[in-house]
Amino acid sequence: MDAAIACAFAQGVVDPQMCGIGGFGAMQLCLPAQGVHTVLEFFARAPLAATEDMWEGRFIGQSRDGFVFLLDDQRNDIGYGAIGTPGNVAGYTEALSRFGTMPLRAVMAPAIAQAHQGVMVRPYMHYYWALDHGGDGQVNVADKLRFSETGRQVYFHADGRMKRPGDTLRNPEMARTLERIAEGGAEAFYRGDIAREMVADMAARGGLITAGDLAAYRVREKAPVWGSYRGRRIASNPPPAGGGSLIELLHILEHFDLASLPHNGPEHLRILAEAMKWMTIDKDRHMGDPDFVDVPLDRLLSAGYAAEIAARIKAGEVAHVPRAGEPAAKDPPDTTVVCVIDGAGNAVSLTHTLGIPSGVITPGLGFMYNGCMSGFDPRPGRAASIAPCKSRGSAMAPTLVFEGEHPAIVLSAPGGTYIVPAIAQALMNVLDFGMSMAEAVAAPRIVALSDTIDVANRIPQGVARALEGMGYPVARSYQSYAFGAPHGLRRLPDGRIEGGADPQRDGMALAA
Repeated sequence: MDAAIACAFAQGVVDPQMCGIGGFGAMQLCLPAQGVHTVLEFFARAPLAATEDMWEGRFIGQSRDGFVFLLDDQRNDIGYGAIGTPGNVAGYTEALSRFGTMPLRAVMAPAIAQAHQGVMVRPYMHYYWALDHGGDGQVNVADKLRFSETGRQVYFHADGRMKRPGDTLRNPEMARTLERIAEGGAEAFYRGDIAREMVADMAARGGLITAGDLAAYRVREKAPVWGSYRGRRIASNPPPAGGGSLIELLHILEHFDLASLPHNGPEHLRILAEAMKWMTIDKDRHMGDPDFVDVPLDRLLSAGYAAEIAARIKAGEVAHVPRAGEPAAKDPPDTTVVCVIDGAGNAVSLTHTLGIPSGVITPGLGFMYNGCMSGFDPRPGRAASIAPCKSRGSAMAPTLVFEGEHPAIVLSAPGGTYIVPAIAQALMNVLDFGMSMAEAVAAPRIVALSDTIDVANRIPQGVARALEGMGYPVARSYQSYAFGAPHGLRRLPDGRIEGGADPQRDGMALAA
């Protein structure tokens, strides 16, 4: 846990639009010797002032992957109205105090040192900043970087040019905020001086977050949701996280002898696509915050339900995924992850994010806030609709796969609604196709979160044509490593640990 939280704080410095202290997340941890296996959930929550119908009349559509709900004025995507109550500081500090061994100041020291030193702009970071969202309804990240005075100072040169790979970001305000948290803990952030600065900024500029929202924030502890695949027990995070959807998907796919099929051949991908579509239909219909909506998880994860869906796929039935318009979404690259396993068999899988960055940086604090309100459905009466203090639904699925009583595989992935398909394909690549972890996370992927099958650019043209010949719309990504970015660790039978990080990002496997 010391390593996981040290890495999480550092990631907020070096990837400040992917995660950070203005964001939210969830983790799963297993400490076998201590008899601990639990989930800590620290999602952003809709402010107390939010209402179910606050944006109903402005709804204009949804991205094809279901990741973003679009408004005619984009107020849920940029600016103060986009922000939900952050959870990461509460989550990091509670996890460390309960399950770590080191003091907060020591665990935060690397992040603080990096913030003082500065951060080099890397190619993937710049790619994300420069994405042109013209046509998909979202605000360009470059405009979010310009939104605040701090953003203009940190991310741009004096002449207004965006910083490029090799340039250095210097953000002394962030370094000082981290030092204040190291000194005062979560209390400083949620009820102390930092909280007062955040609330004053929100009140002055139309934000909904109040002192009451911050003071009332609490981490939720839950039991993992369980399933199985190819004889292994699998634990992931329950709703509103994506672990239930992941296990539903795996339960359906277990009815197929995938290992007998050519990997990423037409029939393999047809089966994958149909299973993903059924998973998505159920996610859209049911997967919300269980404090606010009834999530029929027992039925969705039951053996009978998986068998029923598998039979429909075997019979050639083509599922239909309703979408309110289908703008051609760019690959959603927000979010990052930490996977840790140690020699004693302790394991942590952590996913954290800004959701979609809001662009807002309170003067003097240095960090960017989440834009989690874009993850709520503006239409009332749905599982993902807005409600005060409600957690938005999330695809985050920090996952552990067990051999006996000990974690043998630790998996997590960023990528919005692509997370569950990415983790499922990485896991199948290991268990069905015998790949190493590095091979498994790097193999070409698909997603089918609408009626269209989206394929990575390394899926052969002949395979795509075969799918089109079956009647499927197929869209080819320009990215070689598209659709999420799974990262994982695996304990081998001889006790060695192998790791893999998706090549499209800046992740790596590191032995200490």
